[in-house]
Amino acid sequence: MSTADTADTADTSNPPNTAHKRRLRIPIGVQSIIAVGLGALIGTLAPSAGEQMKILGEVFLNLVQVVVLPLVFPLIVLGIARMESVKKVGRIAGKAILYFELVTTVILLIAVGLAKLTDIGKGAPVHTGNAQDVAGLEQGIDFHELLLHAVPKNIFAAFSEGNLLGAIVFALLVGVAMAAIGEKSDPFASLLDSVAAVMFKVVGYVIRIAPLGVLGFISYDVAHYGFGNLRSLIGFIAVVYAGLAIVIGVLFPLIAAIYRIRYVDLLKSIAGLAGIAFVTRSSESVLAPLMGKLEAFGVSRSTTSFVVPLGYSFNTDGSVLYQAAALVFLANAYGTDTSLPALLLMVGVLVILSKGMAGVASASIVVLIAAGNSIGLPAEGVALLLGVDFIVDMARTGVNVIGNSLAAAVVDSSEKRREAKRAGLDSREAPCPSPPAHETRALQKDTAP
Repeated sequence: MSTADTADTADTSNPPNTAHKRRLRIPIGVQSIIAVGLGALIGTLAPSAGEQMKILGEVFLNLVQVVVLPLVFPLIVLGIARMESVKKVGRIAGKAILYFELVTTVILLIAVGLAKLTDIGKGAPVHTGNAQDVAGLEQGIDFHELLLHAVPKNIFAAFSEGNLLGAIVFALLVGVAMAAIGEKSDPFASLLDSVAAVMFKVVGYVIRIAPLGVLGFISYDVAHYGFGNLRSLIGFIAVVYAGLAIVIGVLFPLIAAIYRIRYVDLLKSIAGLAGIAFVTRSSESVLAPLMGKLEAFGVSRSTTSFVVPLGYSFNTDGSVLYQAAALVFLANAYGTDTSLPALLLMVGVLVILSKGMAGVASASIVVLIAAGNSIGLPAEGVALLLGVDFIVDMARTGVNVIGNSLAAAVVDSSEKRREAKRAGLDSREAPCPSPPAHETRALQKDTAP
């Protein structure tokens, strides 16, 4: 009998009062919503206490970050090692990167078009921005440093620094090497399997305290930023949220329909995790359980463990939409050129710079400053947007999670169609295979929020 089946048998033998207590447990999504309300109340009525509560959020994120790489690394290695060939690794990587480029470009065009249509930023009080707020970020992005970041000279230093991109590259090399030596790598693969299983369980424990992190972050955000700039920037916020709604409600469903992905079911599966990312403003906080949810949804582990971490570095759909809308806002505010050629140049700059966000602190703001400098916009204008950044940051982070989930499902669907064709089946009729029932239950038990 499998471990999961044993666990299920044990569950049915629990006394009635234990089962009753489990039914009375408040879902973590509801707990997080309550934490949002309490945090807003504390931040408004007791600002000094609200700012001090930031430590709760920081402790939660530290707990998340300490387990991310120990989980992601073995999953990527095992996913690649168990692929049919090195050619398949390259094929999946190529499909993922092509998808990232095409989708983010379309999103940038949507954002620029929507911002131009609404003329956001005209008459905005850009003189109120404080250049000191962004003084430490004006260096922009060094692509030489980005390359060195992706190929670290010391993997242990990369792990200690939380260098996700460097860990992905090293995991790729280890996975390919394991696939090349075959059965000799079985003991190491067994060890990595055990590490991944333990880390999944640890993540389950950490996610249970997510509402405390939510309480800390919301209390701090409301106390520290307040809503002073909200009135003057309400148009900008509305355009960003409208653009994100179009992406989630129109673009993503269209992509899902093309690849015959059950988009609504996918959203239901990851809704709780997207909600946690929304209120904590950190997509890393749900990286590990997200991969478990996708695998339970039916996306293969080899695809999930490779595409999702890669997407965290190169597929930030919500962030690029925010950056495009912000650039048009600043261009209108300063009265600079917003003709079609200028807007297309803006999109081109963002297509390039947005791929350099991996490993950069305050990534969206850094990219925004670098892109603004390249088209002649001063950094002082960006400072004005910092007052409402936490409001739009929540939404763009949640969309990043949804976008990467869809990316993994699309690449996996493409691979399954290819395999179906090679097997002589009609790809339109080939069923989407799901993992065995006991694996699905185990994943959901370990990673469900």
